[in-house]
Amino acid sequence: MRITRVYTKTGDGGSTRLVGGEKVTKDHPRIEAYGTVDELNAVLGIVRYQNLAHGGSEDDPIDKMLATIQNDLFNVGTDLATPPEKRWEGMFRVGDDDVEQLEQWIDVMNEELPSLKEFILPGGGAVGSYLHLGRTVCRRAERQVSTLIAAEEGIGLGSLRYLNRLSDHLFVLGRWAAKKHNESETYWRKPSLG
Repeated sequence: MRITRVYTKTGDGGSTRLVGGEKVTKDHPRIEAYGTVDELNAVLGIVRYQNLAHGGSEDDPIDKMLATIQNDLFNVGTDLATPPEKRWEGMFRVGDDDVEQLEQWIDVMNEELPSLKEFILPGGGAVGSYLHLGRTVCRRAERQVSTLIAAEEGIGLGSLRYLNRLSDHLFVLGRWAAKKHNESETYWRKPSLG
């Protein structure tokens, strides 16, 4: 694929085209869903940069996981931008294997972390903070995909399942990255009742 021109001017009137050419408004549930997936991918790009800037490397597990996830998210976006009748033979769609990979990573990281006794407030250092931001964007994408599934037939649950597990992964990765980078975690303080 070669992109020769970035601007098309087709969106100047408030519409855009899905894969296959169908014209929809820019606030269409599909556009909202894959646009938020794209936003999440951009946040994870910032996380990768922050990880490198704070002593990580392209060979460390954080960067490797996030590189895989960014590619997966691009595939999720393509799936969401493609109406069922416009899918092509061999089109990749995230599925059980991708969800299982996230679960395996979660299990490995959790083994190295202390059990939670309270909720964690987003924050700490740069890497952990941006991972928590990514988690919240991921949850929004998940809600938007859920809305899309309710509105249209044939979407499938692969993207929804992937995003659901990814938000769990980003939470655990935020904690794990904080530990790796010696960043502190801040716990929620229960309000006193007296």
